[in-house]
Amino acid sequence: MENTQVKTLDRVVVRFSGDSGDGMQLAGNIFTNVSAGLGNQVSTFPDYPAEIRAPQGSLGGVSGFQVSVGTGVHTPGDACDVLVAMNAAALKQNHRFLKPGGVIIVDIDSFRESDLKKAQYATDRPFEELGIKAQIVEVPVTTMTKAALADSGLDNKSVMKCRNIFALGLVCWLFDRPLEAARHMLRNKFAKKPAVFEANAKVLEAGYNYGNNIHASVTTYKIETADPKPGIYTDINGNTATAWGLIMASEKCGRPLFLGSYPITPATDILHELAKRKDLGVKACQMEDEISGVCSAIGAAFAGNLAVTSTSGPGLALKSEGIGLAVMAELPLVVIDVQRGGPSTGLPTKTEQTDLMQALYGRNGESPVAVVAPATPTDCFTMAFEACRIAIEHMTPVILLSDAFIGNGASAWRVPDADEYPAIKSCEVPADMLAAGDWRPYVRTASLSRYWPVAGTPGATHRLGGLEKNADTGAISNDPANHEKMVLLRREKIARIADDIPSLEVLGDADADTLLIGWGGTYGHLRTAANELCAAGHPVAFAHFRYINPLPANTADIMARYKRIIVAELNTGMFADYLQAKFPGKNLLRINKIQGQPFSVGELVEKTVKLMEE
Repeated sequence: MENTQVKTLDRVVVRFSGDSGDGMQLAGNIFTNVSAGLGNQVSTFPDYPAEIRAPQGSLGGVSGFQVSVGTGVHTPGDACDVLVAMNAAALKQNHRFLKPGGVIIVDIDSFRESDLKKAQYATDRPFEELGIKAQIVEVPVTTMTKAALADSGLDNKSVMKCRNIFALGLVCWLFDRPLEAARHMLRNKFAKKPAVFEANAKVLEAGYNYGNNIHASVTTYKIETADPKPGIYTDINGNTATAWGLIMASEKCGRPLFLGSYPITPATDILHELAKRKDLGVKACQMEDEISGVCSAIGAAFAGNLAVTSTSGPGLALKSEGIGLAVMAELPLVVIDVQRGGPSTGLPTKTEQTDLMQALYGRNGESPVAVVAPATPTDCFTMAFEACRIAIEHMTPVILLSDAFIGNGASAWRVPDADEYPAIKSCEVPADMLAAGDWRPYVRTASLSRYWPVAGTPGATHRLGGLEKNADTGAISNDPANHEKMVLLRREKIARIADDIPSLEVLGDADADTLLIGWGGTYGHLRTAANELCAAGHPVAFAHFRYINPLPANTADIMARYKRIIVAELNTGMFADYLQAKFPGKNLLRINKIQGQPFSVGELVEKTVKLMEE
């Protein structure tokens, strides 16, 4: 039947779901990349279980990938227009995310009696049992995939691995996505397995053609495209963007990049990406544990490298003593924490913002460090660069607080020109100071940063360690007055970074008396909620913090303007407590969520309105 329903939308949301081994992340990533290449804005949310591999067809083994594409996209969407369910369990776990009247594409071959039993259905009518009201497209994905590859020579297991690409081809038809870009990605992924590439390319086209010949009327979608700034675009996830931002910083400071790291979900991809970059002079070392990861980085910083260590919350706890050593030695060190649910092992594949207090205060003694937090997957590039710049120019450890949502999620990204980012000026020891023999380890610049000589520099022989040093000579000192002086110097050095970071920007209604505040990876949901609140007649202003310690210099002035301040974060109120301590005269209202999931825009709007009315 000829399709007569075409829906034109500014943005659409697709959710791919299936078993952990069904390739939903791959299908979703390819669809995202194709859309980004067409000039669409994109935002993704990979949602997968922590188990290595739950039983096939079980509810616990369902993996999902949600993506929003179009214009004005800041989040992966609260609900999807199209749901792809590769089996009965995926349908049961994900049907609640579908908008009323949306499209569900199911592999009907995976809805046999045994499949329904594994997914704990009570009847043999899954759609009626779940109360689904949608356009249901029952596609024999497994049968069609086997038919397309009957002459391929692949074994049955290899053929079954191509089912996700058949579904991808069908979704590309549904959204009028060209197949060539998808083929290009498949060709790159299976470059060393040409037979596997040929099979997937054939199945991709078979899925697309099935859509053209579908024997039912189903809504197709036309997605509006904004005019993007000219350049090279791709989709990029936050962990990859972080790695590339570190490389850019290395180029801009003229110091080789060293990463000492230990694998931990969800930060491991940073190590993986940097390990590929020997061509750019990157040294990425997988260490035996978290402590050796940070200590190797400290040694690299002593030797004049741009030193980085990456981890998640449990690893940040183990690195705390090493970070304290870097504070005492006043060495530049970037510590990346891709936050996840805790405590302990907690929810390793889920997102939270629960490491903030650990980043600010989780070390013994007076041990201040700079703390920054990227707002989006693409902002991970900028804030990784900024973390390196602050660390080197102010000679201090810097903690970069990313999170699983933006670390694994992706956005469309324009590859920047090199001149869009400034040179990073390291604190080189002045030659005349060395020549005159006047250099000492804690001689300071105007910003209170000490100078950074590469180990072995003639005239700059020195020792740095964990014991307190004399402020003038650099020798070990137990003098009480000297200790207090050094504590205050290190504290003031961090405070002066506020003069070297951007002012806090306020978006939304300029006349509002309510300010909505967020930090880190909640940016997209909060900005979208603020826009919807203003459009619905609830005027709010919105401020989002990417610089946490120190806060931007104009923070006090901005907070003084508003009658009502609401802080929304994915924890029990850590940033609100931090702001309350800084500005004790303000009564801060709070929106908190600790479920291992990002905010939905709907819940933010509802809770903000309730607080405004109260």
